[in-house]
Amino acid sequence: MTDRGSTLGLRLALAFLGVSLAAVALLAVLAAVFSAADVSSLAGRQRSELAGAFAVAAAGQWDASRGWTGADLTPVRELAAHSGVQLQVQNAAGQPVASTSGFAAAEGPRTSAPIMVDGRQVGTAVVGLSGSGLGAADNVLRRALLEAIAGTAGLAALLALLAGLGAARRITRPVSRLITVTRAMARGDRSARAGQVSGPAELRELAAAFDQMADTLDREDKIRRDLVASVAHELRTPVAVLQAGHEALLDGVTAPTPDELGSLRDEVLRLARMVDDLQTMAAADAAALQLTRARCDLADIAAAAADSLARPYEAASVTLDRSLTAAPVVADQRWLHQVVTNLLGNALKFTPAGGRVTVSTDLSGGSNAVLTVADTGVGIPAAELPHVFDRFWRGQAAAGTSGSGIGLAIAAELAQAHGGTLTAASEPGHGAVFTLTLPRA
Repeated sequence: MTDRGSTLGLRLALAFLGVSLAAVALLAVLAAVFSAADVSSLAGRQRSELAGAFAVAAAGQWDASRGWTGADLTPVRELAAHSGVQLQVQNAAGQPVASTSGFAAAEGPRTSAPIMVDGRQVGTAVVGLSGSGLGAADNVLRRALLEAIAGTAGLAALLALLAGLGAARRITRPVSRLITVTRAMARGDRSARAGQVSGPAELRELAAAFDQMADTLDREDKIRRDLVASVAHELRTPVAVLQAGHEALLDGVTAPTPDELGSLRDEVLRLARMVDDLQTMAAADAAALQLTRARCDLADIAAAAADSLARPYEAASVTLDRSLTAAPVVADQRWLHQVVTNLLGNALKFTPAGGRVTVSTDLSGGSNAVLTVADTGVGIPAAELPHVFDRFWRGQAAAGTSGSGIGLAIAAELAQAHGGTLTAASEPGHGAVFTLTLPRA
């Protein structure tokens, strides 16, 4: 299988190389164009100055009586040849009078200047630059620029390649790590994690998000396994009792008396309650994934839950007090009602006749809405307190009560789904206090 990380690194390195070479080429072309223009302008100014200077020198050799026929232009030609200048002196009619040896064969632009004597033009000096003077500067500069461009491009390519490889390695290393960890998880290794990776902030954040996702999946997988184990454990006892009772009836070991049939019926009802609890738990799990949130008052929800349990409290001779202050929240009112109902129902189970349960709502610090359910029941032992929100967990005090031990677990999960927390505090023999904290609307 092709290593995608290496392929990505190579592509990134080549991209760096291509960009650098394109930048060097563009700068080189611009430098060559503008430099050549500057040199051409400089050469043109020098030709004009030389043409004027040689025009003055030729005018000094003009013979007033014989004109150009008596003029000795040899010194002027020698000076021009020595200076690398191609010179031709022309008379007033434009006919050549004297020229340097290479003037006719010289190429390139030429500049002329009038030869003035006593205010009148007696001829023209035409100047062209030879290959040994400034005239060759343009070609020399172009050649030097090409050499500089080649050297600079090679150095830039090397630097860009090294920088590209370094940057590509920095980027692809965490990507390769994530690919390896993902493949490990796909093979069933739930413990695979990306861990701390070095690289850009976005890739570090991606690795952290991946590890968080893996932790969530691992936790949910553990919850599913624990749920299956808990359900199997809870169902084993009533199923065994039903099986033993029916076999005894079929074998004639026991008579089908009302007491015996009533015992079997109690086990059937116990199974039915477990199925209902499992359905409730499944619905709560689904609600935790998708809540229909709206602005509501936690005090109104608590009052409605207290009203729904008024008769059970009266039948158990337990007083239900209310201290409700407006506490606006954004939540799913239906499932928040379920949370409060579970807390009040749990308090009723463990509060003896003549006891008291208090439900109160308030605002804490201006940022949270708080609901508290406090009872005067038997309390929770310190060793059992960390487990009260575990699914299917039942403490010693719950041995004589009905239920499967998921009410508080559902309440805690729904509180977490709403972005809040549910905590418990207790002193054995002095009751328990459950506190629901939610973000204030």
